[in-house]
Parts: sequence; structure tokens; C-alpha cells
Amino acid sequence: MESLSPLRLLLFYYYFGAIVAVLFLSLSSSPFAVAAPAFPVVSTSCNQSLDWVKVKNWVNGAEGETLAALSGSFGARFPLTEKDGVRLPAILPKPVNSCSSSSSKLTGSIALSPRGDCEFTTKSLVAQAGGAAGLIIINEGKGILDMRCSDNEAHINVTIPVVMLSKLDGDTLQKSIADGRKVELLLYSPKSPIVDPSVAFLWLLSVGTIVCASLWPKITASEESDDRYNDLSPKGSPNTAKEEDEHVDINVMSAVLFVFSASTFLVLLYFFMSSWFIWLLIVLFCLGGIEGMHTCITSLILSKWKNCGQKTVKLPLVGKATILTLVVLVFCVAFAVLWALNRKSDYSWIGQDILGICLMIAILQMARLPNIKVATVLLCSAFLYDIFWVFLSPLIFQTSVMIAVAKGNNSGGESIPMLLRVPRITDPWGGYNMIGFGDILFPGLLLSFSFRFDQANNKSTANGYFLYLAIGYAFGLFLTYLGLFLMNGHGQPALLYLVPCTLGVAVALGLVRGELKDLWNAGSESSQVLGDPHGKA
Repeated sequence: MESLSPLRLLLFYYYFGAIVAVLFLSLSSSPFAVAAPAFPVVSTSCNQSLDWVKVKNWVNGAEGETLAALSGSFGARFPLTEKDGVRLPAILPKPVNSCSSSSSKLTGSIALSPRGDCEFTTKSLVAQAGGAAGLIIINEGKGILDMRCSDNEAHINVTIPVVMLSKLDGDTLQKSIADGRKVELLLYSPKSPIVDPSVAFLWLLSVGTIVCASLWPKITASEESDDRYNDLSPKGSPNTAKEEDEHVDINVMSAVLFVFSASTFLVLLYFFMSSWFIWLLIVLFCLGGIEGMHTCITSLILSKWKNCGQKTVKLPLVGKATILTLVVLVFCVAFAVLWALNRKSDYSWIGQDILGICLMIAILQMARLPNIKVATVLLCSAFLYDIFWVFLSPLIFQTSVMIAVAKGNNSGGESIPMLLRVPRITDPWGGYNMIGFGDILFPGLLLSFSFRFDQANNKSTANGYFLYLAIGYAFGLFLTYLGLFLMNGHGQPALLYLVPCTLGVAVALGLVRGELKDLWNAGSESSQVLGDPHGKA
């Protein structure tokens, strides 16, 4: 096989290396995953859960948009449903900061007070002493902060519900009250299901992607177009040009470096997460998605209609290019740009999933595991990576680094795009079930190897490895969501389940069949090895 062109190898490093740091963000939880207890619940503890609360509002009887607030770690809890909530008038205390006794009547009302001048608990006790039925504290800046007791307070006798509202929403309510309009509020905290039915579709999407990527050479009859957008000029005559089976084999050193690099990049994301950082990832995702979609579309078309790639045009700077390549490229660029512009819309998940699936299919055609030896190093390293950054990192960073990065607390409202996501169907808070690319790509490398091994050794479906590894992956993903349910929605490191169910199955089958040595030493193909220009494994 001819070696990869420098331009294509550079592109591979560009987008494959960029996303490897966030491949493991496989958290299948909603950003509004709450667990609201029955109402009423009053506790003097300062360690209660921080629950998301819906704030329905009416101004002069006209219902406004429902707002989202966050409860404090103290105070009364909220009803689960709207029908159990109580519609109460909203009022501004005097003084408005609620740091001293109010001269205005608060009885039976929900008081609104800006953050600042005194502790959260002080405001709460003052409002409670004035007869308020609840207190809404308005944040000074963007977003919503966690409200907790001060360090020297373990218990406090706050018996009214207390929530924080964003500055934008709070100022709107305050202005309505100041203008003399009647504002009424109803607070309740609906419970999110730990596992939403949409997880079944995400499971099918993930399993389908990994199976499709593994079978892609067969689906496209092993005829890949080499006329892609970054290599527009066909080599030689279009009638005699040979299709290149361009790929790189990952070696042991590369496998270790990938995981080490991912850890470094994850820590950088944790400490320096910002909107511009996420925008960089969005740009990289779009570039990779364009390449992936272009690869998938052109290879499918050329596998059915070979002559489509024969007609060429001459372009300035790039020279000759096939018309098919140009048409597909324009479509892919337009698709990615439209997704980027509408990435915050309710339907953007469809475009994100399409780009992501195409990107993963392209990566699994370009990067390959030569044998089980390299697969063991790569998957075991990723296995330990996942467990450490989800479960053990709090021992060093006081919080789970993986979960903190996935939530994107400092991302300026942007979200990491290297995820397949499906909207939650029964969750009153909306949100998405998600799976990281790494939970598909890393097992996908092993499944792709097993399919090639079966083909090279003329194994039937029943006597091969691919079928059993695909079943193992599907079962491992099921165990991931079972673990999510049993651990009350805590984010799960999916590779904790996927590695034993795929690599473990391959090794066990190899031992039983006496073929483990063949699996371990496979991959003597003369292809360029990732990180080793001489092709040594």
C-alpha cells in the first residue's frame, strides 16, 4: 500500500488528536438532573441537595415564560408537581437587600432580594421573621450560584424555601413589581427520571455506528474515493488511477501517548474552560465532520456508480478536481455551517449526531489496531483513564474533573460538541442523554480489527470474533445505563463496562479456540504505523 500523503497525515493528526482529549465524556445525564422530595419537607441541615426549581410567573394575570431557579443547601423543599404548588404574590422587602427587618408586610408573599450585603442565611432568616412564604435571591452576575451556609454553620432554622434566580430573570420580575404590576409566582421542583426512554434510541445509535463503521469496507465494496476536499487533484488519468487504501496502524507507544495527552488536555479544560476554548473545539469538530461526511458520501456513491468520479474540472490553485468531489464538498461545508449557526436550537442534535457519526466512521477507516497486543494497551489505558478522572480525581481536585468538564460550568453557555446526544423525552427539565465519542471509537477500533481478522482468515459469522464483540459492546453499553440507574444518576465511566465486554470477550474466545497467539501477533501488513514512519510495530 502507498503511504499516506503528508497533507492527509497532517489532517489526521489535526482532528483526531484534537478530539482525543474529550473522547471520554460519556456522561449520560441531563444538565438538570434533579431529585426533588415530596412536599413539605423542612430540615435544619445545611447539607441538603441543590435542586433545580421551576418558577411559574404571572404579571397582571398574564402567564409569562417559566423560569429556572436553584435551591440552596438549606430551607424547605418544594412540591414535585405544579398542582401541589401554591400561587403567591411577589413583593420587594424594605430594605430590598433583606439584611434587616422589613418595614413592608411580607406575610403570605414571596420576597425578592438581590444578592449581596449579607449572608444568604441572614437574608433567609430576615424574610422568614417577616412572615414571607419564600425568598428568591437574585444573582449579581450571569448564571446562578450555589447557595450554601457559611463555614461555621452546620444547622440553621430556615423553614421557608429559598432559591436563586439569574440576574436577567430577577431584574425582569423586580421591574414589573416596581412598575406597580401584580406579580404572582408558583414554585415547584419536578423530579427527573434517572434513565429516560430516549436512552434506548441512543443505545441503538451507538451500536449501529460501531457496527456500521466496522463493516464500512464491505458496505462500500472496499472502493474508497481519493478525491477529497483536501486533496482535490486526482493522481494520473481518472481512467487508470488506483484507489488508495489509506490508513495508519496505532502502535503501543502511540496508544499510551494518546491517553497521556488526553489527561493533559482534560486538566487544561478543567482549569481554563471558557467560551473561546469551546469555540475552538466547535471549529475542529466542524472540520472533522466535513471530512468525515465527505468521505462517507463519496465512498458510497463511488461504490455504486464508479463513473461519477470520472468527470473533472480545472480550478485555480488546486488544479484538477472531480465534479463529484466539489459538489459533495459544498454540501458538507453548508451542512456544517448551518449546524454551527443553529447549534443551540432544539433540533441541532440531529445535525451534531450526523456529523459525529460520519467523523467516527472516517476515523475508524483511517486509524487501525494491528493486533490484540496494541488493543490491550490502548483499551486498558483508556479503562484506567476513565475510572481515575470520574471516580478518583475528587481525591486530588475535590471534584470529579470529568463531570466538571462535561457540565461546562465556565463555557459561557456553549457545550462540547464531541458527543452523540438525544433529547430526553420524559424529563420535565429537558436536557439530553449523551455518550462520548471515545466510548464508540475505542471499542470500535477493536471491533474493526476483529472484522478484518475474520475476513483475512475466512471465518464464518458464527466462528469469527466480530459478532460476539458486537454483542459484547451492546451488552456493555446496557450495563453502563444500568449502573447509571443503580447509582442514582451519577455519571458513569462507560469504558468501565465496555472494555471487559469487548476486549475481555476477544481474549476469552482466543484462549478457548487456541487462537490467542494469532490475535496477539496479527498485523504484519505493510502499512504506515502511526508515530513510526518505518512501519515498525
